[in-house]
Amino acid sequence: MAVPGKKMPKNFSSSTSMSSDEYVKVYCQPCDHDGTRLPAHGYCKDCREHLCETCFVFHKRHTLSRHHTLLDKNSMPQTMSSASVHPSQPDLTKPCTKHMKKVIEFYCQNHKALLCSVCVTLEHTGTSCKVNYIPDISDQIINSKEHLDILKSLETITEQCHKKSEDVKKNTAKSNSSLTTVLADIKKFRIEINQRLDELKKQAEDAAKAIHQENNNNLKTVETTCDDVTKSVKKLSDAIKHLNTTKQTDSLFMELKFAEEMIKDYEKSVNQLPAFDVKEYNFIPNKAISNLLDNEGSLGTFTEKSLKDTSPPAVDIKSRQTSHQGEICVKTSKDKRICWIRGMTLLTPDLLIITDSFNNAIKMVNTRSQSVTDQLQLDTTPVDVTSVTDTELAVTLPNKQNIQFISVSSNKLKMKQILKLDGKCCGISYCQGKLVVSFTTPAKLQILNTSGTILTTVIGENIFSKPIHVTTNTNSIYISDWEMKTVTRLNWQGEVIGSYGGMVEPGAITLSDDGTVLVCDPSRNVIEEIAGDCSTGKIVLKDLNSPHALCWCAGTSKLYFSCNTGVDKDNNFVQVFKLL
Repeated sequence: MAVPGKKMPKNFSSSTSMSSDEYVKVYCQPCDHDGTRLPAHGYCKDCREHLCETCFVFHKRHTLSRHHTLLDKNSMPQTMSSASVHPSQPDLTKPCTKHMKKVIEFYCQNHKALLCSVCVTLEHTGTSCKVNYIPDISDQIINSKEHLDILKSLETITEQCHKKSEDVKKNTAKSNSSLTTVLADIKKFRIEINQRLDELKKQAEDAAKAIHQENNNNLKTVETTCDDVTKSVKKLSDAIKHLNTTKQTDSLFMELKFAEEMIKDYEKSVNQLPAFDVKEYNFIPNKAISNLLDNEGSLGTFTEKSLKDTSPPAVDIKSRQTSHQGEICVKTSKDKRICWIRGMTLLTPDLLIITDSFNNAIKMVNTRSQSVTDQLQLDTTPVDVTSVTDTELAVTLPNKQNIQFISVSSNKLKMKQILKLDGKCCGISYCQGKLVVSFTTPAKLQILNTSGTILTTVIGENIFSKPIHVTTNTNSIYISDWEMKTVTRLNWQGEVIGSYGGMVEPGAITLSDDGTVLVCDPSRNVIEEIAGDCSTGKIVLKDLNSPHALCWCAGTSKLYFSCNTGVDKDNNFVQVFKLL
């Protein structure tokens, strides 16, 4: 690079330019890039460049080059290679992610990080880091092992994406096919319901028709009897009247006596008609059927069928490179006590949500600015938290046996609806429309929908004793049990399909992007990584200060965790580690 304020030697012709190789055979290459050709005074073996007197002195002082090997004018090469005479301009145009107005020029070997000049000055000094200027080392990358390994890794990811896409496509086809059967079953079930209702309807109609027919028969019987009696009475009455008019005394006498006998028979016929109980009717619907239709919320339920064996194979936990990225202070002016961070989740790589049990607070932490941007006060102690959507959270409140839903809008936290539970809840995790909650009293695990309907309950002395935390993916549910000293793996039907022991006090638990499980063990001051099938485990971080809550960011490969020693310097901070 050219040195600011540099002056041309008095004995050097001002007419010398980039094309005057006949005047200067060995010249300063940094100055040559700026269009000024000055005689070489020395040579840097590390940079492989000739330097003028000013650049030579400056090279000794600069942080990045003070340890380079320099040759004076007498020891330096007296010729320049063709590559040096016609150097290519460095292709350094990619902006720094932290300092957008600067471009990336350097690489830190210690932190494996790309840096701009500001990054080098502020965070990667020569005394603590080995920093290289990228053009000095970039020519080594052509056809290198790293180049081939990266391409191979990219090909592997492409193959994995293709396989994943094909698997999902195949399973989606199976799922859609099963849903076609489901729709047919729903239609068939509805037909069966209609048929049964038609049967019940016919029974009711037949009963009404039977009563109707009986009423008509009874009416006909009465009408026939009364009509016959009426005709006989009229005939007899007309005969008596005629005999009386014609003064046929003997016949009248006999007819009257005959009439006396007939009147008794007529009265008997009328009086002997049945006392028909003729009534009016109302229809009262069957309450059981009516209540069933009112109370039932669905025609039925869908049960999941496993399309394939989703159990991940036993894996060997890979060795990880770890580096401490710093810590974030989460204590605020609103806090009256020391912090106790018991739960945490990430909404985005830049937005961390934590629960502070001692201060009854939910806090929003910006990981980029490393500050608490909002704080929601509760009237009870929160324990664990999970993200339901990008704008909604669910928090367990064990003392009230509730789940509190919280919305996130315009960088503000706001309380929404409450879900009532039937025990002292502790851990919580959300996955594909379902909440998984662990309970310490009684010791159990429940799978619920977001409306609070219990889908599955898992309970048993041989399974749980003090299930503290839970985490989930589409294949499995993982629960850390403080008293059983195990991490238990369940499928979504609530069946135990794996268990990992050997821990002293398993606590907070989270899943990495490659399916392994990270678990805090505060008694041993470590964080352990367990295979997805719970077959093996390995310590990834040790010598910690009682790690308590944690979560993983797949986008940045960063692990966030809190500590709980009861000391301000531990409890009031969230630790940030990079795991590669």
